[in-house]
Amino acid sequence: MKSGGVFDAATIRSKIETKESQSSEPGFWNDQKRSERIMGELKVLRNRLETWEEIKRSTDALDEIYAMAIEEGEGSLEGEIASSLAGVRDRFDKAVTLELMTGEADRTGVFLSIHAGSGGTEACDWAGMLMRMYTRWAERRGFKYEIVDMLEAEGGIKSVTMEIDGAYAYGHLRGESGVHRLVRISPFDANARRHTSFASVSAFPVIDDSIDVTVKPDEIRIDTYRAGGAGGQKVNKTDSAVRITHLATGIVVTCQNERSQHKNKDVAMQVLKSRLYDLYRKEKDKENEKYVGDKKEIAWGSQIRSYVFQPYTMVKDHRTKFFVGNIHGVMDGDLDPFIDSYLHFLWKGGTVQADGDDDDEV
Repeated sequence: MKSGGVFDAATIRSKIETKESQSSEPGFWNDQKRSERIMGELKVLRNRLETWEEIKRSTDALDEIYAMAIEEGEGSLEGEIASSLAGVRDRFDKAVTLELMTGEADRTGVFLSIHAGSGGTEACDWAGMLMRMYTRWAERRGFKYEIVDMLEAEGGIKSVTMEIDGAYAYGHLRGESGVHRLVRISPFDANARRHTSFASVSAFPVIDDSIDVTVKPDEIRIDTYRAGGAGGQKVNKTDSAVRITHLATGIVVTCQNERSQHKNKDVAMQVLKSRLYDLYRKEKDKENEKYVGDKKEIAWGSQIRSYVFQPYTMVKDHRTKFFVGNIHGVMDGDLDPFIDSYLHFLWKGGTVQADGDDDDEV
């Protein structure tokens, strides 16, 4: 359990001084990769410090206005104070969330993979619903997203990998890794029976030049094949799709989104580096290994979150116990309450453990 606030100004200032000292060393710019990484870290630290200093200036100003209003009995300032306080509170909440995302890769974009569980059409439809939920979340934040690879199936998708590009996209979505459970009256069941479906979600950071992940040519096998999917008359004329296998770990990534084989290879290599980074990071922290969504059985008892449409509406995170009743809002991308509760849960020392919960319905 951590104590105190989430922001330590003294520690941040000390880190800024260290980075500034490093940037002043002779020959600093000779190592381009190292210098870019340090300057990037320095920019993030300065932005964090300035954000909190600006919040403090705003609260100090509000304190003065409030004290003046009390002293002079000026009730007309009440509305102005309330409005300003709401704005400060909003900036404070956003700053707290960012302070909870201080990992090496949290500030990067994210590769999000969704895989349908067993259950045929029902599970594939659920995977498609999850894909829409995350794309709507990205749109709400003004983030760009792109489908990297997708395997369509009857009723929806069997699997999809997409890249979401935006500041701290990985930091926000890394807690989405795990099994997601759907309970509803199936639209595919003529008898209108209630069905339970599962899909797994895996989040991997988009590796940029500030994070060093090296893949040697003799460590991988690259295969090309003809891309498939809907509307394939133009897509299937050349072997543009690329499959890369990392021999040591057995990790396989594919990309067929681009018509150019070269572009598909570049994207697939980027996805591979992201997955390797995620694997190596978890090897250093064994405790996290059991929480990687695609390493769990996509079935009952391993879900991190349940989405119930009938007989009532509820979305519940089984790790944090946070829940809401507005399932349609969540499916339309309103995920921030779950993301924030998960980050606070981790910061307070919570143990991340998906479970079947004590409620048979949820």
